[in-house]
Amino acid sequence: MILVTGGLGVMGTTLVKGLLEKGNKVRVIDIPNHPHKDRLAGTDAEIVYGDITKPETIADAFEGVDTIYHLAAILLSPDPTRFEKINVGGTKNMIAGGIRCGAKHFILVSSISVTYPYTTPYSLSKRETERLIKEQDKMEYTIIRPTLAYNSYGGEEFMMYLEFLKKFPIVPFIGNGKAMKNPVHVDDMMKGFLAVANNPKAYGKTYAFSGSEEISIEELGKLMLKHQGITKSFVHLPVPVCEMIAAGMRATMKKPPLSKNAIAGISQDANPDWSEAREDLGYNPIGIHEGMERSFPMARLGKS
Repeated sequence: MILVTGGLGVMGTTLVKGLLEKGNKVRVIDIPNHPHKDRLAGTDAEIVYGDITKPETIADAFEGVDTIYHLAAILLSPDPTRFEKINVGGTKNMIAGGIRCGAKHFILVSSISVTYPYTTPYSLSKRETERLIKEQDKMEYTIIRPTLAYNSYGGEEFMMYLEFLKKFPIVPFIGNGKAMKNPVHVDDMMKGFLAVANNPKAYGKTYAFSGSEEISIEELGKLMLKHQGITKSFVHLPVPVCEMIAAGMRATMKKPPLSKNAIAGISQDANPDWSEAREDLGYNPIGIHEGMERSFPMARLGKS
């Protein structure tokens, strides 16, 4: 039995279907009344609705579990305490449940943001989850640090970036736009996930899952707009100015459109070395240009 948290999200759904196709028994933990609870309809996945911050609601989900994929996390919130509660506290509960049931392998989906020198409450919470899984000694573990994930259904950060780009006639851009990114198609990331479970080569390892093609954040934005049939100009705002604006918004708005997380994500490099994943797992991702054509084909716009 393989247990997947966050199994109704974009990444989770793809992972669960891949695990089922390989003949595994899969149990999913996700929140009650999930807006996409029908994503796994018609599959053999067993779904347990519960809250990873409330261990009593998920206790039965661990029965007979051998392997755990822990994807569930909160990425964005105006309340910084939620990162500690959900990301850190939820991971503590999942680790405790895994140890209690005798699980063999715990696969933690972290974030490339743990490598950012400019930290945020989110990136710090993910650093803490990595520390927690490394410090326990009852289960084998593997840590995965994805970069910006996307497919035709989006990916939360990807779609937020796209909506921001589409919102303004001229795009007000954070920083100089030169931060290097390496987005990963969800299908490639899932192939990597599937190669990790109970693979001795992956025990105790931390892998970066990215694509195979680096691109600056500004050029990525232009490419994303191109695949929507849109061309726009960008005007650059210095990062310190953006930080001041974000601080003002945070003080006066419940849901500010500009945040510390957004500034960190836009202005810092996320183009890690993924060669170890290739060597250990056979990880061989596509590049962003091919991935965008697969996810948002230009043919739908009547263009080649």
